Parts: sequence; C-alpha cells; structure tokens
Amino acid sequence: MSFRVAALYRFTTFEDPAAIQGPLAALCCALGVKGTLLLAREGINGTIAGPPEAIDQVLGHIRGLPGCGTLELKFADADAMPFHRMKVRIKREIVTLGAGELDPANQAGAYVEPADWNALIAREDVVVIDTRNAYEAAIGTFEGAIDPRTSSFSDFPAWFRAFRETWDPTAPPPKVAMFCTGGIRCEKSTAFLKSEGVPEVFHLKGGILNYLETTPADESLWRGECFVFDERVAVGHGLTPGTHGLCRGCRRPLGPEDRASPLYVEGVACPACHDERDEDAKARYAERHRQAARARQLGIAHVGAVMPPRETD
Repeated sequence: MSFRVAALYRFTTFEDPAAIQGPLAALCCALGVKGTLLLAREGINGTIAGPPEAIDQVLGHIRGLPGCGTLELKFADADAMPFHRMKVRIKREIVTLGAGELDPANQAGAYVEPADWNALIAREDVVVIDTRNAYEAAIGTFEGAIDPRTSSFSDFPAWFRAFRETWDPTAPPPKVAMFCTGGIRCEKSTAFLKSEGVPEVFHLKGGILNYLETTPADESLWRGECFVFDERVAVGHGLTPGTHGLCRGCRRPLGPEDRASPLYVEGVACPACHDERDEDAKARYAERHRQAARARQLGIAHVGAVMPPRETD
C-alpha cells in the first residue's frame, strides 16, 4: 500500500480555531489519515499522510475553511505510513516568529515569480536575505544573499533589528528580497519587515523549491543544495536528490566530508553534535539505529526511522 504525504499551509484568519479543531481531527481519524496540523488565528500549517483518496477528502474539507480555497501544497509518496498518530493542535502561531500580532494574509511582501527572481536580486539597490536557519544556509543559498546565521526562526526579529542599525539613516530604506524553502517563513517575515517600517519587501513565490523546479541550471543563481525536511535531505535543480545525508542524532545535514570524519557514527552522532550528547543518549540512538536496520532486513516498517516531509518553515 502506498501513502500520499501532503505538506500544506495557508495564512488566513480563523476567528475560532477551536471550532475547526474537532471536526477536522474527527475526519482525519475516520479516514485513517495521520500527521500533525497546527491551527492558529493566523491560519493552518502541517503535514499529513494517508491513502490518496483520504488525503483528497481531508484537503477538500480544509479548502472549505475560511480563506483556504487556495492552499500552498507539496506532495510526496511514501511506502510506509510516516506518522504514529493524528494531532490537530491549536497554537499561537502556525510558524513561530514571536514578533507579536502580524497579518501575513494581508500584509506579506510582494510575491516574485521564479522567472523574475534573478533580475530582482541582481539589482544593486536590493538587499537579499536568507530567512532559513544557519544549518540550512550552510549547504546552499542564493549568490550574494545575507545569511543571518540564526538557530531558529524566532531569532530572526532580533537579528533584523540589529542589522537595520547598520543602514544609513539619511538614505531611504533599501528594497529587501527574502526567501525560504517553501514560502511560509517568507510570508511571515516579510509581514514583519513591513510592520517594522520597511516599505518595499519582496519574497520568492513558492520558495527555493519552486525556483529549483522551474529554473534551468544554466540560468540559476542558486549555489549548492537545498535542505528539505524529508528523507531526501537535500535537493538540487529539478529537485533531484542531493549529496547530503542526515545525522539521526541532531538532524543536521551531512556532506561527504562530515561522513568521512572520525566523529561521525552512523545513526548516532556527527561532527556537529558528537560532543553535545552524553553516552546514555548515544547508546539510545545506537539501539534505535540497530532496530531500524533490523526492520529493513525483515522488510517491515520502522516508523521511528522515518523523518516525514515537513517544513518547519
């Protein structure tokens, strides 16, 4: 049996997320759909998996919610169910920025299609900012982009306010173009910049993945690979699989040189996290890795070994 995995989000306004939670959870459970959906006053975000026809029914229900007629969607296929259970949770934000009340549904920056992105970011009066985390930007980013080197998205507001202090106060604010993996962080962060008084803010429609899927490699300004929150780990142009693996201890991407390090232990630790884990933790990871390997030998699913597609975007 094959499963369809759907990663989705939509910024809209839910006046009463609690009224949406129960019926949505009941439908998913009745259809055998599993995963996590986050609801907040600002919209919906999450990843679900199930039989294709069941996913279609759930997506139909979600599209019937206020403002959700159009969803940002990415699909993938899985041979085994990648989730243990179904969770529909109410949160303060569907992607945590921690910058107070924002309205990305109505105040996000201007969308820029991939076909127009190169011309925008090549302009001298445009500042290009990578809104992703440092470990993502380390394996690939756009030529000339600024890497804030943040550990989490919620670090971005403080970084931007400090960065803005370097601007010439006598000159007009620069135009700012931002990008992320699939779009959700950029919709939120561009709304934040506009709330901070930056008048001209742009973001890449559909994110890096849309750009890599539609832009020929010989015309591209992307350098490296794009980290993705699923078992592919990283992709290149045409969304072809990249060269990076995944550390099962810290979930950071690993290049060939990382896997060649004496500090890399498959399924346990990598050079970045080797000294962050005590021996008990490493023993647990080693046992998990052993069980996953045994499950593969037997041809059975080991759900704990699967990192389901998601954008913590």
